[in-house]
Amino acid sequence: MQKEISAGGVVYRKRDGQLEIQLIEDRFGRMTLAKGKMEPGETIEQTALREIQEETGIIGRLVAPLQIISYVYEHAQLGTVQKEVHYYLVEAGEGQLQAQVEEITGVAWYEPTQAWQLQLDSGYDNNDEVLRLALEKLGVK
Repeated sequence: MQKEISAGGVVYRKRDGQLEIQLIEDRFGRMTLAKGKMEPGETIEQTALREIQEETGIIGRLVAPLQIISYVYEHAQLGTVQKEVHYYLVEAGEGQLQAQVEEITGVAWYEPTQAWQLQLDSGYDNNDEVLRLALEKLGVK
């Protein structure tokens, strides 16, 4: 069985003393987190930061690991693939918020309760726990 590793994170920032969480709207209209596949020669941490920068334009700093999600899916060419996604809590640094048009529809900052509601209403179920852990680490829940 093929194994595929992806990494990404919950990106946050403090603006005027207010905590904000970054969410991405994918091309299916669902709310999600920045993540992507590991490239040869990269560490999992480097993958997470590169993907966040590519998808959202933000250069982040890893704060803490959040969760590893594992699942299996069927790939047209590769057959059954075991996928492992490593999520981190990431503090936003420099960069201009800008959606990577090929892959996502939009990216924006939300206050924590709004981000949580959007996740519950239109996010992917396997991200519920990731976002909950991030908010907990940030002292929100």
